[in-house]
Amino acid sequence: MSWGIRSFQCSHSSSTTAVMAVALFVKDGKGRVRPVRLPSTDMALPSYAYCSWILFLVLLQNVGGCLSSSNYLIGLGSHDITGPAADVNMMGYANMEQITSGVHFRLHARTFIVAEPQGSRVVFVNLDACMASQIVTTKVLERLKARYGDLYTEQNVAISGTHTHAGPGGYLQYVLYIVTSLGFVRQSFDAIVDGIEKSIIQAHENLQPGSIFINRGEILVAGVNRSPSAYLNNPASERNKYKCNVDKEMTLIKFMDDEWGPVGAFNWFATHGTSMSRTNSLISGDNKGAAARFMEDWQRDSLKGFNGIYLHNDVIPRRVSTILSDFRENSTETMQLAASFPFSRGRPVTRLSSVARRVRNAFRQTDRPQFVSAFCQTNCGDVSPNVLGAFCIDSGKPCDFNHSTCNGKNELCYGRGPGYPDEFESTRIIGERQFNKAVELFNKASEQLKGKIGFQHAYVDFLNLEVTIPKPNGGTEVVKTCPAAVGFAFAAGTTDGPGAFDFKQGDDKGNVFWKLVRNLLKTPSQEQVDCQHPKPILLDTGEMKEPYDWAPSILPIQILRIGQLVILSVPSEFTTMAGRRLRDAVRMVLSSRGNGQFDSNIHVVIAGLTNSYSQYVATFEEYQVQRYEGASTLYGPHTLSAYIQEFKKLATALVNEDIIESGPQPPDLLDRQISLLPPVVMDSTPPGVNFGDVKTDVPFNSTFRRGDLISVTFWSACPRNDLMTEGTFALVEHLQDGKTWVPAFDDDDFCLRFIWSRPGKLSPQSHATLEWRVPSSAAPGVYRMRHFGAAKALFGTVRHFTGCSNALVVA
Repeated sequence: MSWGIRSFQCSHSSSTTAVMAVALFVKDGKGRVRPVRLPSTDMALPSYAYCSWILFLVLLQNVGGCLSSSNYLIGLGSHDITGPAADVNMMGYANMEQITSGVHFRLHARTFIVAEPQGSRVVFVNLDACMASQIVTTKVLERLKARYGDLYTEQNVAISGTHTHAGPGGYLQYVLYIVTSLGFVRQSFDAIVDGIEKSIIQAHENLQPGSIFINRGEILVAGVNRSPSAYLNNPASERNKYKCNVDKEMTLIKFMDDEWGPVGAFNWFATHGTSMSRTNSLISGDNKGAAARFMEDWQRDSLKGFNGIYLHNDVIPRRVSTILSDFRENSTETMQLAASFPFSRGRPVTRLSSVARRVRNAFRQTDRPQFVSAFCQTNCGDVSPNVLGAFCIDSGKPCDFNHSTCNGKNELCYGRGPGYPDEFESTRIIGERQFNKAVELFNKASEQLKGKIGFQHAYVDFLNLEVTIPKPNGGTEVVKTCPAAVGFAFAAGTTDGPGAFDFKQGDDKGNVFWKLVRNLLKTPSQEQVDCQHPKPILLDTGEMKEPYDWAPSILPIQILRIGQLVILSVPSEFTTMAGRRLRDAVRMVLSSRGNGQFDSNIHVVIAGLTNSYSQYVATFEEYQVQRYEGASTLYGPHTLSAYIQEFKKLATALVNEDIIESGPQPPDLLDRQISLLPPVVMDSTPPGVNFGDVKTDVPFNSTFRRGDLISVTFWSACPRNDLMTEGTFALVEHLQDGKTWVPAFDDDDFCLRFIWSRPGKLSPQSHATLEWRVPSSAAPGVYRMRHFGAAKALFGTVRHFTGCSNALVVA
């Protein structure tokens, strides 16, 4: 892309600055030339001065726009990846009873691309998903190669998950991670792959000259250490370097388009996506997805005088409160108007009706890039958003410190979020705390990223990888990693989501019964037992190959560089101290070998759960304790040392601009996947009932106030028939000018929930309940609730439908 000067400042004799409006043009990445709009002149200039400045600017244009403040090309994109909202096991808690049955709010893939005008570029994708997946990454890269050739490859593309535990599962390729979802779920996989590809395409097509600013700050109450006894096993001298046993710092980058100004922000902060519990069944981006939705709506709405601090129930500043005409509260006129709009029976509609009525589509400015904000995950391994602590549900007392049990049972020990006992409120609060800090950092960001774009990537086989580590008394020794295995404490779960049976955290012995059960699947060799010590092996996943691999051994590691920002892409969940050690090791390499490229002001962040997934990475000392994180550190006690060794190699290559071997390719197991999830056979309604008919309505001519919960139930059909991608299942419409229904809230809003259910497990009939908690910022007036769906006939024909409730008044 080529571009020229868009503005120029000069001093007049009166010492007043004048900004000239000059007609310049920019050529985009596709060779299209378009005009650039400039500010109007603040004061008149003499004609000779005007001509002189034009001549001067033309000369500058010819030398390539050397005075432009932009130093990169930036592009951002976002796309829906919500997936099947019915019948699919959720990924994260491994609870087979946690099956999707509706939408809290939608999931998205959010992407940024940063490029040098004539050089390297990097792509970072943030998913509202539990983690990245090797097979997802592989297939996305295949699509990008078909579209763009070698422009976007495994080297410079990073795909990271937020770690929400409230998204559909079944999209990973290794057996252990898809057992509870009854195998591979093609619909989940396709939704994520399609959404990632489209978000990258959007970012690519939005590439424009711009700048990036970085800022950092602390959030004190958004995460606590859920395994403090393991953290305390780290050396005291190391722990004393830090104020807290979790990382409190958020790192944010702000994207400024030369023409449009702020167009996005991505940040990294460590806290688990477990504000929503293991009993929740509504698809949700959890606290990070909520924060992203809050910030995107905050920027788009730009409410006058809004200071970034939300009040209770005022979760999102609403467009309708400023663009729609108000009605007088409790007026007879308003009541009569509402009464003239009774419910309408369900009727057929087109596939695109749901998309067309989506709130953010209806109010999007098509002539400018949409604002994209992502709240990314980092070293969250032992960090819980349930900040009130862990308590026994039978006694209300704190759980056992070392094992997180209650009378010896892990099932009774649960963490409490700040909104306890309301998990939706906890999600809002933790999301809001991240959002408020992000707004503060966004508004104050002043350090500009400058310098080279770079990247390094390698595949590393963690099966018996030799690692050189220091000896306690000096010198070094060579140790090895192990084939993957999980310990007994893995089955105990965590205080965010306890396990079952008699497992408990901190178990370094195991028991005879479960070892006998384990041996029915695979008996670990003595060499494996010795290698994984002191972990008692529950599942020898690295050596289990039927019907195909249970766990990965070949993993991607990656470094992305944008000026003084360095992103470490790891395919796992690092604990707090493990992440600190990795960051420090890489920072030391960059500082000592930087040859002037890097200075003390290096910003190193870890992007967790990126490009693939391999569970946890604990420190050697934490591994000895065998809490959940240590038991889930797959490749033995030296796993972290292996990561540090290999990342130091990447960092050295990044500084020296070396080309390193790519390493062994991970397997592509897509053709071997097994799926046991039954398809939707058909949908039906009772005789005389249409799909979309109201089953339980709001009272006719009813009035509600802000804070009230309004509920309407429709006769519906299985949401798997159509995912309503970039559309909505649920809609609240506001009556404008007494005649036009305008979208106000949809199923991507925090205040509106779409809940789907069947009257019986095998019933072809189903219901959709829309629950709307009226936010305090909702405009008074007439509203109605509307449901969109798609029904499947016995022979496979899918027909879309909609239905509306009675109109109601919000006073």
